[in-house]
Parts: sequence; C-alpha cells; structure tokens
Amino acid sequence: MTDEPQAVVTGFLKALEDLDVDRALTFAASDIVYQNVPLPPARGVAAVEKQLRFMAKYGSGFEARTHHIAVDGNVVLTERTDVLRRGAWEAEFWVCGTFEVEGGRIVLWRDYFDWTTFLAASAKGAGRVALAGARTLLGRYKGRQAVR
Repeated sequence: MTDEPQAVVTGFLKALEDLDVDRALTFAASDIVYQNVPLPPARGVAAVEKQLRFMAKYGSGFEARTHHIAVDGNVVLTERTDVLRRGAWEAEFWVCGTFEVEGGRIVLWRDYFDWTTFLAASAKGAGRVALAGARTLLGRYKGRQAVR
C-alpha cells in the first residue's frame, strides 16, 4: 500500500465502490474520524466500520464520480458526484470531501453536501421506481385485456 495521500483516497473510494468494507478499512487509521456534515462524527475505526457495513448491507451499489481532486501536503480534497443505489432506486448528489492522510492511512474523512439536493435526489429515485412499477402493472393489465 502506498503512503501517497491521493492514492490512499482513490484506493479507499474504489473499495467503497466495490462495496468491499474490509478493503476500505485497510485505508483507515484506528483513530479515524468520519463525518457527514452537519451530522455528528463517527470516531474510531469501529464506529466507521459500523456505518460502512450498514451502507453496504442496505445499499446495492455506490459510485464516486470524482470531478476534481486536489492535494496539499497530507490533505486531499475531492469534488465528486456520489451515486447511492438500492435495487432500482438511485440517488445522485454533489459532494465535497476532505481527507487527511497520515502514514498512509486516512485519519479524517469529512463530506459536505447539500441536504436539500440529497433529499430531492432520493425523492426523484423513488419516483422513478414508482413509475417503473406503474408501467409494469399497466403492461400486465393491457396484456390481460388483449387476451379477452
């Protein structure tokens, strides 16, 4: 594993995309702090692991589309679009992440995003699922009508 901060962060995000919590945790320091601002931070690898396992258990996919990445010493800033999936439901929303890396491990991971945009993306995803379900039901109904 590399100590280069950018490689640590991109490796971590790739592990999350693969829903590989064990691999993601190899990039985390034992005293890592993870926070989705303004929620309270998760402190320590056990607390972060609990959150990541929850996301992996209840999600069926994750994608981090990195638009920009900047490094200043041990600090890595990412501007990205995160995509959360659960079955047919999907939500895309903008995220700015701050990572601090020490000794090849992430000691701080703080994500900032607009909660209104996140909730709107979630509602849009739910709407797409409902519309797809309605289309399926309508197709079945039309098929039954054609048989008569």
